[in-house]
Amino acid sequence: MSVTNDIVATYRSPGRVVARRLAMGIREDRGLAILMAACVTIFIASWPRLAREAHLNGVELNPMLGASLLTWVFIMPLAFYVLAMVVQAVLRLTGRKIGGFESRFALFWALLAIAPISLFRGLVGGFIGAGVVYDTVGLIAILVFTWFWMAGIKTGLARSE
Repeated sequence: MSVTNDIVATYRSPGRVVARRLAMGIREDRGLAILMAACVTIFIASWPRLAREAHLNGVELNPMLGASLLTWVFIMPLAFYVLAMVVQAVLRLTGRKIGGFESRFALFWALLAIAPISLFRGLVGGFIGAGVVYDTVGLIAILVFTWFWMAGIKTGLARSE
């Protein structure tokens, strides 16, 4: 299946999609591509909110976009690799065996799968601004991300046994 079809399918059965993608084999290039696609999508989703803030505060937009680019495309991918490594270490300390690729892939796929919600949140931030709706969409994104990530971790644990 294509990535977009898999993203939609993840909302129905996240574990099944992760299992199917993991069955394609361990490919670090695929994992990195998924992570970078997720980070670039989150960066793009921040544009409307940043444009609104720049306009309302009377500041230049380009430095804000540059800071967001540096954060989401260069720093956060490294942070997500570290987070996946820490989660894998914690799981191993608790006696649950999970491979490094499975741990990373579960996190990276969850980030990419919430791309539609991230884009929607960006639009809400751009059109409505900060407030209850923006925070609610953010909370929904966190909850869905957690659901996808835990389903991926569970699938990775089952695969590693």
